[in-house]
Amino acid sequence: MNVVLRYAILGFAWFCVGAAVVGVFVPVLPTTPLLLLATFLFGKFSPRCHGIITSSKIYRSYVVPFKEAGGMPVKAKMRMLLISFSVLAVSAALVQKPFVWCILAAVALFLVYLMAVRIPTVGESDVVRDAEVEAEG
Repeated sequence: MNVVLRYAILGFAWFCVGAAVVGVFVPVLPTTPLLLLATFLFGKFSPRCHGIITSSKIYRSYVVPFKEAGGMPVKAKMRMLLISFSVLAVSAALVQKPFVWCILAAVALFLVYLMAVRIPTVGESDVVRDAEVEAEG
């Protein structure tokens, strides 16, 4: 493979990681899909970077529950909602415009919908047990 293309792909993968980290704190920016994309790209083009990402805390917190148990534990969902609602509240306080408040309220409702309906809830033990099985195998 062309060296320039390889470095461009790796640069894009690191961009996805950075955006995912920002997504932990910014509502609606997708953390898990960006980490999955970065992990896939690193797996194909850089085993060293793949190892760095898969051993990170953010990967274990957001991606492992999806990969191993098919959803998120309630604790992780609540933490995500708490952080998101905090950021939304600060945004609403800083921008004193009803139109912006309507947009922020829509984002908040969408997040509640995602956490309550679209993203399956799994038990903490499911995530831990599945991760232990993968580590053994």
